Amino acid sequence: MAKADPGKGGHHRVPDAPDPLPIPVVDNHTHLDIARDGEGAPDVAAAIAAAKAVGVDRLVQIGCDLPGARFTVEMVDRHPAMLGGIALHPNEAPKLAEAGTLDAAYAEIEELATHPRVRVIGETGLDYYRTGPDGVGVQQDSFRWHIDLAKRTGKALQIHDRDSHDDVLRILEEEGAPERTVMHCFSGDVSMARTCADRGYYLSFAGTVTFKNARGLRDALSVTPLDRVMVETDAPYLTPAPWRGATNAPYLVPLTVRAMAGVMGVAVPTLCQAVSDNAEAVYGPW
Repeated sequence: MAKADPGKGGHHRVPDAPDPLPIPVVDNHTHLDIARDGEGAPDVAAAIAAAKAVGVDRLVQIGCDLPGARFTVEMVDRHPAMLGGIALHPNEAPKLAEAGTLDAAYAEIEELATHPRVRVIGETGLDYYRTGPDGVGVQQDSFRWHIDLAKRTGKALQIHDRDSHDDVLRILEEEGAPERTVMHCFSGDVSMARTCADRGYYLSFAGTVTFKNARGLRDALSVTPLDRVMVETDAPYLTPAPWRGATNAPYLVPLTVRAMAGVMGVAVPTLCQAVSDNAEAVYGPW
């Protein structure tokens, strides 16, 4: 196995397995349908087994375009460790609208969402980093549609928020957030973390919280209540230190969990139990 060397080797490095967690946890958000450039598609069964070996015994697979949503529904039927989430990613909606196929895509997502092991509508939300001003209106309309779908189906909502904090919070307030709302890969500051917690949202932290330049994110984590916190990979991206830049996978969650416990000033078993309990509260039993 490769040794940790964050500055060299690119994403083809294969990180070593971390020490197992003392209490099993949930990877709240992963993409086992996505292969990074130059790599083969992940072996789903192998990824689940590797994660289980280090105490990550459940995961939420997210499909955020139509092929990914179809894959997710297929995989949750095969793998008891996996629940699913499906949606049209904020960057996907403007493309579909331009092609004239957005309404058909909505109809398919709504049909796939009836699957009993699809427990999440998401990731939906706003992304002003990759979509320019011309796509903002379509993104916001799509976000509102997904919020409504989550409420109509009784599913949890997972939110993608990139460079769009104020509008995400505003639209959730205007539409009325579902009872179970999760801020995926939380990237806000202390003030936003407090606002989200006050509203009853869950905050899910990825490997970014381990990055050296992420002090503001760690400050946000430090004020997040234990009963509102989750952990995720967002694999194959956002690999935690010391493997930043390598391909991420659910088995690397323990690195993020241990870093989070240090920031929150709690014992690792305490955080593990909270993460597990919170996931079951949001998604139900696996």
